[in-house]
Amino acid sequence: MLLWTRRSRVLLWMVFAVLFTAIVLAPLLMIVLASVAGNWTGLLPGALTGSHFAQALSGETFASLSVSIQTGVIASLVSVLLGTWAALAAQSAPSKLRKAVDTLFHLPIAVPSVVLGLALLVAFSRPPLAFNGTRWIVLLGHVMILLPFSYSTVSAAIARMDPLLAQAAASLGASPVRVLLRVRLPVLLPSISASASLALAMSMGELGATMMLYPPDWRTLPASIFALTDRGQVFLASASTVLLLAVTLAGVVILGLVRGRAAQR
Repeated sequence: MLLWTRRSRVLLWMVFAVLFTAIVLAPLLMIVLASVAGNWTGLLPGALTGSHFAQALSGETFASLSVSIQTGVIASLVSVLLGTWAALAAQSAPSKLRKAVDTLFHLPIAVPSVVLGLALLVAFSRPPLAFNGTRWIVLLGHVMILLPFSYSTVSAAIARMDPLLAQAAASLGASPVRVLLRVRLPVLLPSISASASLALAMSMGELGATMMLYPPDWRTLPASIFALTDRGQVFLASASTVLLLAVTLAGVVILGLVRGRAAQR
């Protein structure tokens, strides 16, 4: 009952505000300030400039942003398609098989992304599947990281879905394909869109496995930001980080709008 008093709620919100400011807002503010800083010798940056953004939108950094967008879109699409298909297939499978599928699809979560990247390098460095040094191994790594979350999101939605909807459609003469396309998938569309948003955000920021896998001609923006920071180009790295955040947020917002329209239907 103590948590429902006005004083306790105010105290709880104050604690949340302090923690959110210290953990989320303050670091983001520092990155934004660093992205426009010409120099930083005092408490605040000096000689504010937009040259870092101009540099980030050209040359290798812009190419890395393009690679990140392509990788995020492709990996998200593949992971959502595979995760949705697997979740739908597992629903009608026997209990033991369903548990085995759940374990298999959640296995990449238990493995650090760096270890996953090393495993892919070892597995795909020799013919006939010699993907090492190509963009395909980066895409494969991202798909493996995203797939458990796409599968889990859709599986949870299937577990909450009323089975009477599909049964009613089938009893009226609808074929299994028609039930899938006209009943089950439309009901699952908000969850599918949510899994796509999560997959895109995770792929755009993925670094661990990517650092192990990327070839020189397919370097994502997080890998470029890491390299810039390692070389001491903190201001340019900050501007690139702001661009990465903006592009990721734009993609998530667009998918959120799709999810909102799907939920209204």
